[in-house]
Amino acid sequence: MPQLSQLALVYQSQWFWLLLVLATIYFVVGRGIVSKVETTVDARDKQIAADLAAAERLQAEAARSEEAWREKMNAAHAEGQARAAEAKAKATRDAEKRVAKADLEVAAKTEAAAAALAQARKSALAEIEGVAAEAAREIVAKLTGGKVTEKAARAAVAGALNRA
Repeated sequence: MPQLSQLALVYQSQWFWLLLVLATIYFVVGRGIVSKVETTVDARDKQIAADLAAAERLQAEAARSEEAWREKMNAAHAEGQARAAEAKAKATRDAEKRVAKADLEVAAKTEAAAAALAQARKSALAEIEGVAAEAAREIVAKLTGGKVTEKAARAAVAGALNRA
């Protein structure tokens, strides 16, 4: 069979072209493209490392800023609490002063009212004594037909009021 005798020549030709294609692929891809890919990967790795370093630096800076902010907030809270306590103490002092002043005013009014009441009572008692003495004189005059002096009637009424 003649096809079988040509088989070795056909295989040799196919082996030749296979090796030529593989060599071309090796040199084109292996030497040309792979070096470009490696360069790109290296550049990417460097960029990632730089980005990570920048991120760590920014994170540390943010932590410092946050700590400074927290210190300011704590100081502001402390100052606010101090001012609130001061205002509360001042308000308490003012309220105590107003209460003391009101107490003095109430005490003065109470004393004045007590004095006025005592005066009114004294006046009322004097008036009652006068009316009672007059009534006693009239009663004695109507019942006994005798006359009692105003001084004696007042003394009798005063004695009766003192016993009551």
